[in-house]
This record gives sequence, C-alpha cells and structure tokens, in this order.
Amino acid sequence: MQIAIDLPNDFVAFQAVPDIRQEIRISYALWLYQQRRVTLGKAAELAGCNIYDFMSICKTNLQPVIDISQDELLEELNGFSPS
Repeated sequence: MQIAIDLPNDFVAFQAVPDIRQEIRISYALWLYQQRRVTLGKAAELAGCNIYDFMSICKTNLQPVIDISQDELLEELNGFSPS
C-alpha cells in the first residue's frame, strides 16, 4: 500500500526524496513500536532494515528493546544453576 504525504517544497529541497521516504518509514516504525502496536521484528521490516539495525535506531532514540524490570531479570537469573 502507498500513502501520499504533501510536504512543503522548501523542505524537500534539503534532501533527496528517497532519503525522506526512508526517514518517514523509520519514524513511523519507531512510533508504532513505542506504542506497542507492532513487534520489534515488524517495526524493523516496516523501517526497511534488519532487526539489529532497528535495535540500534531504538538505542539512538532512547527506546528500550528489552522491557523487563530488574526484579523480573533477577528472578529469571535465579532460575539458572551453574553447570
């Protein structure tokens, strides 16, 4: 599906159209992920990158990719026994 967005000409003059298109895809994917409307994998797919690159984008935007509390993590770690 395609969605058309009207942007002011002076805005478009600063960047190439493919760069703008990619930035909009990334921004929308990040927003959807922040709103918990898509998974990390789906957000990466929408952004047009692999999951590791999208995780890096999340880090740059201070968006956690692992949503677990310290208590939950400690509980998980306590379940492991050394071999």
